[in-house]
Amino acid sequence: MGASLRALRALVLLAGFYLLGVFLLAALAGADYAVFTSLHGPIVYDIVIFSVVLAIPVVRGMFMLRTPKADPPAGITVTVTEAEEPALWEAVREVARQVGTRAPDEIVLIEKVNAAVGEDSSLLGLRPGTRRLYLGLPLMMGMDEMQLRAVLAHEMGHYANFDTRLSPLIARGRAQLIRTIAHFHERSDKKVARERARQEKHAAKRRAKGRRATMIDTPGLGATYRGMASVYTAYGNFYLRSSLSAARRQELAADLAAVRVAGRDSAACALRELNALGSAHDFYMSSYATLGIDAGLLPRPGQVFGGLRKLLDARATDLEKLRRELPTEPTSPYDSHPALAERVARIEALPDDSRAGQAARPALELLADADAALAALEQAVLTPQTLALKRVDWEDLVHESMTVYVAQGVREIREAFTAEGAGPGLAALLDAIDADPAVRRRIADRLPTSQQAAAAPGHGAREYAGPVLRRALNRLVTVELTARGATRWQLSWSDSATLRYPADGFEDQLELALDAAVADLPDTEPLRKLVLAPASV
Repeated sequence: MGASLRALRALVLLAGFYLLGVFLLAALAGADYAVFTSLHGPIVYDIVIFSVVLAIPVVRGMFMLRTPKADPPAGITVTVTEAEEPALWEAVREVARQVGTRAPDEIVLIEKVNAAVGEDSSLLGLRPGTRRLYLGLPLMMGMDEMQLRAVLAHEMGHYANFDTRLSPLIARGRAQLIRTIAHFHERSDKKVARERARQEKHAAKRRAKGRRATMIDTPGLGATYRGMASVYTAYGNFYLRSSLSAARRQELAADLAAVRVAGRDSAACALRELNALGSAHDFYMSSYATLGIDAGLLPRPGQVFGGLRKLLDARATDLEKLRRELPTEPTSPYDSHPALAERVARIEALPDDSRAGQAARPALELLADADAALAALEQAVLTPQTLALKRVDWEDLVHESMTVYVAQGVREIREAFTAEGAGPGLAALLDAIDADPAVRRRIADRLPTSQQAAAAPGHGAREYAGPVLRRALNRLVTVELTARGATRWQLSWSDSATLRYPADGFEDQLELALDAAVADLPDTEPLRKLVLAPASV
């Protein structure tokens, strides 16, 4: 089957998504007519009423086909005009001309490692509308300009006429179909949530009056929407399976557009870079950007997302590994994208186009002021509560955050000490050990331990008690030294945060002092001199 016939088949199936509702209503009407002509009595009215009940969700479904609009990627925030970002707009328009499609009407900056072109289309994507380019600043941080052009060419390639003039319509139709099905489920979930909230409010009022509250019951709610969702989901799955091969060919055609615009090597490198940047960005956001949230801290303005550049510079070896190790399977059976490894292999197998050594500036230099754009992105993405947090430098963020979290982590340890009369502090604990060495075992019994340690009898349990108490002592020492300003948590972009001790050799002395404090014949003096003596401050 040729490309045009495959696309035409997909278009017919797409139109069937509309016709499905008409067919269901026609079937119900035919059944009602048969009932009227062949049956008599009250049962006729019962059957007709039942058919009307069944028709309601069908009619709703037909109207709902028009309601969902293109959902923007999470984080859409900053729309930039040509006056604000002339170089970026010029590059985007140039790529659109090279691909052979109209340029986006809007460019919107987002905080994701992503670039996408969306359109406010209607009729399941068959009628075009306002076109928007969603461009992630983190994506730009990890790419040069030619790699970014390759990504943009791929995205805009879905709206160009490669295999057939129907291809862009099918691509939009697939996206709109998926959104429509999700919309059915969303409406069902919202109805259930509203009813649950109403019942919970009613139950709370009954309890406040001293009366027995009724049981919350919502299993039947949203059934009509869920029923419609199941019908259209079944047809949607059939459509997606039928159009999958054509959709994946469109992805490969879009990859060829990227090669044509940016060159073979830049297009392949862009796909490899996407794989690396996605993992790096997720790690950065969880381990660096949001590290201080629970401690009431944020990086300086522009650094919540902008700090990713520091991580990328420091972890070049890790990123290179991610660039090489590409997924060999699609993310799902219905994913229109072939496996990333397959796409890169196809591109790299193309003839050399002599553009491997072309010079390209960092993609961020397309922006008039990258730092200002990153700061504006924060203002739009973060909640007012988050924006109100204290802003500090990265070094202070790591030190102050880790100090807070370690102090929070020793609360349970202090409670165990206090329960055995040892007091909450390090000095009080060492005094208790000197007064009664057996207190160590009792304290260890109160601290969290492994199942193996908890099940060990007699002498075995005593062997586990030493390491448990030693870890607790070590954490108390960290809190004590940090409070005295004798040690500091050290930021590292290439590794985990580490403690910087007062002097060379201090850590080795600390290890020996901790061993002595938890020995069978405990000696707390080395730990006192090292940590609690005025000289250690």
